[in-house]
Amino acid sequence: MSERRPAKSKYTLDRGIPGAFEGETVTRRRMMVLAANVTGGIAIGGVALSATGFALGQPFVEVDTGWHDVGAEDEIPDDTYVPRVITLDPKTGQVGKTTVYVRKHNDRVDTEGPQDQYSRYVAISSRCMHMGCPARYVQAAQHFICPCHGGVYDFVGKVAGGPPVRPLDRFYTRVVNGRVEVGRRYSVNSELKRFSPRPPGQALDGVGQYLFPSRPTMRKLPGT
Repeated sequence: MSERRPAKSKYTLDRGIPGAFEGETVTRRRMMVLAANVTGGIAIGGVALSATGFALGQPFVEVDTGWHDVGAEDEIPDDTYVPRVITLDPKTGQVGKTTVYVRKHNDRVDTEGPQDQYSRYVAISSRCMHMGCPARYVQAAQHFICPCHGGVYDFVGKVAGGPPVRPLDRFYTRVVNGRVEVGRRYSVNSELKRFSPRPPGQALDGVGQYLFPSRPTMRKLPGT
């Protein structure tokens, strides 16, 4: 003969509390559930608040690195790159510095992309377009190589192998009184067409340019 189960309390039944039997302390159970829900809500809220702040706040942060002197014209060759370190954000110390690879425009290889006053010299970013790791130019191979995930770029910065989704970013350049200067960064697609700067991992070919819009304060220079 099966053991008779305790009858459910009329108190709990009236309030629709499932699984409670007469004599049980329902208040404690509900307190534990409530505490768990509140804890989970706080955790989710913290993540959501951070994500929302990044999505809404960051696009309106003004970014303008100005122009940076990288050497005299006769110091920059057209058949290889010379590395130069520039400071993008003086407030962040070493973190605000980046390496730029600079060379003179070469008509034999620079057949794509804009041909204007900002392209007399080519300045390529060392930031890999896969995850943002630092890539470096290897003279022996005449390629840019990222050691993190095997990203490889050819002489002009186009993807030659590995997981990067687009060519290396570039910087505007100009010549002032015989000195080469590097300005704002911009992104390029596989045809080296200029786009407003995008973070690593965002493709710019096909629908990618529409799926990943630029930040309002990170625009190209007027007329480019």
